[in-house]
Amino acid sequence: MPDPTQPSDTPAFLQHDRPPVPDIVVPRGLQPFHLQAQPVRGRLVKLGPLADALLTRHDNHPAVTRLTGQTLALAAGLAGVLKFRGSFSVQAKGNGPLPMLLADCTDGGALRGYAKPEPEALAALLAEVPDPGAAALLGRGYLAFTCDQGLDMDRYQGLVAIEGETLAEMTDHYFRTSEQLRTFVRLACDRTPNGWRASAFIMEKVAGEGGVDPLLDTEAQEEAWRTALALAGTLTDEEMLDDALPSHQLLHRLFHAEGLALDRPRSLSYGCRCSRARLAGVLQGFPEDDLDHMAEAGHITMTCEFCNLDFRFERDEVKGGAGRA
Repeated sequence: MPDPTQPSDTPAFLQHDRPPVPDIVVPRGLQPFHLQAQPVRGRLVKLGPLADALLTRHDNHPAVTRLTGQTLALAAGLAGVLKFRGSFSVQAKGNGPLPMLLADCTDGGALRGYAKPEPEALAALLAEVPDPGAAALLGRGYLAFTCDQGLDMDRYQGLVAIEGETLAEMTDHYFRTSEQLRTFVRLACDRTPNGWRASAFIMEKVAGEGGVDPLLDTEAQEEAWRTALALAGTLTDEEMLDDALPSHQLLHRLFHAEGLALDRPRSLSYGCRCSRARLAGVLQGFPEDDLDHMAEAGHITMTCEFCNLDFRFERDEVKGGAGRA
């Protein structure tokens, strides 16, 4: 089978080959839940081997990989509430050693992400702090939470300044200030004996209507939320990253006495959407002069940021925007 990352005799507009990336699906990667008649709902994400497949595409420092894994799990958890065809993305831009961090997940569970550290700045930070957290890596900047509903619908984006030491704290700050939504967020990612694993637990206090016991007054609803927070606070990274502890069992541990109800789980999959045809279309939007500057030894190489694969195009076969009628 020909390598789709290399030049092909097939014209670009007919070349739709996907690159040789992992074909991994986690059938119960996202488990939604709610507490019956109480103002509490949430999602538990356990990426399992999908985390290792996504994170090992790039040879980053473990601190960067950990934060990337947390971002992937967070994106999957937030995409779990989408009620339309589209995607949800989490993006961080800062002035720290890791100025760009991005993860997105479609309504169908296709997940992808990447981090772009600055090598010299990261090395300087690591010399002072061997295992830096999110705040040190990102520096000052903003988080963007984006719902993309496709070309025919408006895109919604929420922006918030980076506040907090961890990505979980930064996310909670966004929901409190931008969405006026009370949440509990816990994120975990680490290398285990089975490879990299990542998980997210997201819990929300919903409005006291629709599914909430009408006999619960405001104080009773507050007490139910405080109880759920106390139970969720007992979660450990080890539990969240344990392949032998399925989501439904972990949630049962936490909330079996609180009327736990599990909703239909959703699958998550390796979701890089690059292809030779897609990248060829991007190249054809550049003027001819720009394409000439991109070319080295007669060909242009484009690297997919997500799956970290190089696609090579012969320069004389690529017609730029200025060269088309």
